[in-house]
Amino acid sequence: MNPTLESYYLSKPEPYQSCLLALKDFILHTNPNICHERKFQIPFFTYKGKKLGYLWLDHKKLKLGFCLDKSLQEAAPGAKPKDQYESMQIDPNADLPVAIILQKLNYYLAMIDKS
Repeated sequence: MNPTLESYYLSKPEPYQSCLLALKDFILHTNPNICHERKFQIPFFTYKGKKLGYLWLDHKKLKLGFCLDKSLQEAAPGAKPKDQYESMQIDPNADLPVAIILQKLNYYLAMIDKS
């Protein structure tokens, strides 16, 4: 992990830090082709060069977001496509909703694979 990514995780207080690190590991182990970088000052995940998702701690609300890259969308004539985001709030004091996260990850991975 590069220093700026590592510092992002290590700068967060518990229980957020442990939860963020667990989410990162879970996402990266879902598929060996998922890449981890820092974009927009937060941990971001890409797959085959397309945006996949992010982790964000916003005012004590931990969010796992998913992205449908604009290059995967059909645009109406004259319309400029935009990335579409959806997010879910994660409770750092509860078990991770692994089944839901895996379902979402597999959906977005499949969308990228179809392109």
